Amino acid sequence: MANNGPNWDGLLKWSLSHSDGASPSRRLSEEDRRWFMEAMQGHTIDSISRMKQISQIMKMPEQLLESQGVTTDDLEGMLDELQEHVESIDLANDLHSIGGLVPLLSYLKNSNAKIRAKTADVLTTVVQNNPRSQQLVMEANGFEPLLTNFIADPDIRVRTKALGAISSLIRHNQPGITAFRLANGYAGLRDALVSGTVRFQRKALNLIHYLLQESNSDCRIVRDLGFARIMIHLASNQDLEVREFALRGLLELAREESERNLDRADVNLRQLLEERTRRIIGMSDEDLCAAREERELVDILWTTCYNEPSRLRERGLVYLPCDDEMAPDVVRDRFEPPLRAWAARRHDEIDEPTVQLLLGPAQ
Repeated sequence: MANNGPNWDGLLKWSLSHSDGASPSRRLSEEDRRWFMEAMQGHTIDSISRMKQISQIMKMPEQLLESQGVTTDDLEGMLDELQEHVESIDLANDLHSIGGLVPLLSYLKNSNAKIRAKTADVLTTVVQNNPRSQQLVMEANGFEPLLTNFIADPDIRVRTKALGAISSLIRHNQPGITAFRLANGYAGLRDALVSGTVRFQRKALNLIHYLLQESNSDCRIVRDLGFARIMIHLASNQDLEVREFALRGLLELAREESERNLDRADVNLRQLLEERTRRIIGMSDEDLCAAREERELVDILWTTCYNEPSRLRERGLVYLPCDDEMAPDVVRDRFEPPLRAWAARRHDEIDEPTVQLLLGPAQ
């Protein structure tokens, strides 16, 4: 940043002169200049006005912002503030009406990876448990740049944040889920699983579990793309959440025995469950309590696949006194973000028409 910070005054002159098609040389009134400078210095104003100001900044070309001393840190701070505003579901829905949604989506193509990642983070907040904003983002073609960043961005943090935004965008949003299938999204999830980046793997496994619960027919896609082998490997990961998510995915595949989505005779699957059982049995009391979900998942998977009690159940290690009074339902989507949970829309189960799926590798 320049010594005196960004030239917000000059930026306002440019923004106001271009927003209505007037000449850039239009004289700036003292009232407009004072309004903008006070806003940019953090004076108290109402949220809608502040969001309008941020939207104006986002419409400015990168080169202009740079010429006025605006740094990446400045833009990240601006996006942080916008994210705070759109925590309110009403303000999130107002973002489009004040002209801020399209400029925000354009930041997904910003030349700086930090800005692309932060933009996806803001969009996650905008659409999370918010059917109206989900629809607005889809109508504004926001799904496409998110998918591009998820599949092809060279920065792993951008890919991870984009996947988080996609996950929030398509939850309880049937058009979004269909678009994800048709756009070869599952191939992108497969790439995420083998990325070696724990946070990326967690988000991918979380979304896979949700999608499999939403549609049993998706189990065939997962099977055909070789997800079972990958999830068997990830179920031995050092990260507890990755292990649990992988076991959840395997359990969803195992539930439909007639479809043979999971080969129960696979020696690698049996070895996995035996190995996880041995490790759980050898855990300290503290680790056993922390691995509550893993204990239950291993037990249910064993019983589902081999139709006999697991060693964990025989040893009384499935439910322990340290567990909550009510054991969690391990097949329920317990990872729904709490933000605006009251506004979540639970769509009715409907028979989906068969769609042609693109199962080739992600580009």
